[in-house]
Amino acid sequence: MLKPYFTKGLIEAGTDEAGRGCLAGPVCAAAVILPPDFSNNILNDSKQLSEKKRIALRTIIEKEAIAFGVAFVDHKKIDEINILQASILAMHLALDKLDVRPEHIIIDGNRFKPYNFIPCTTVVKGDAKFLSIAAASVLAKTYRDDFMTKMHHKYPFYGWDKNAGYPTKKHREGIRENGVTPIHRMSFKLL
Repeated sequence: MLKPYFTKGLIEAGTDEAGRGCLAGPVCAAAVILPPDFSNNILNDSKQLSEKKRIALRTIIEKEAIAFGVAFVDHKKIDEINILQASILAMHLALDKLDVRPEHIIIDGNRFKPYNFIPCTTVVKGDAKFLSIAAASVLAKTYRDDFMTKMHHKYPFYGWDKNAGYPTKKHREGIRENGVTPIHRMSFKLL
């Protein structure tokens, strides 16, 4: 069972990103503030959930969250500032979209830059420990998957409807046979 909060009694936002290890497309981040009494037996790190469960959870999270925000940082910016900085930027942009100001932020991972003077705590594997980070991981993953499925229809040779831009065999074969697309990350080792 995931923990409901890191710090009791504060308005706490959890944040996470999806698409860091991909060869193409944006990195997507979400920030979520859940009610203190929120509970869900299925919610977990998005990587542990089936696509069907993630989609069902997204509806629940969007309906029951006090506030949520989702933001993308595109492949050009990733190439310009590197994937770690782009991931942190995406998290900041997602936090910007919250219509309730958090009093504390918990972040999945071990790297973050201070945001608007709000106290924050990084949590390694936080998406498997805290509900709000898990909720953010589900939103980031589903929004990014939706984007990559749309891109798959535009560039069908890379299997993005199945691999979401991650470096699978099908994706690398697509690059080998068809070259790169305008949304590939040129700073990554593509082959």
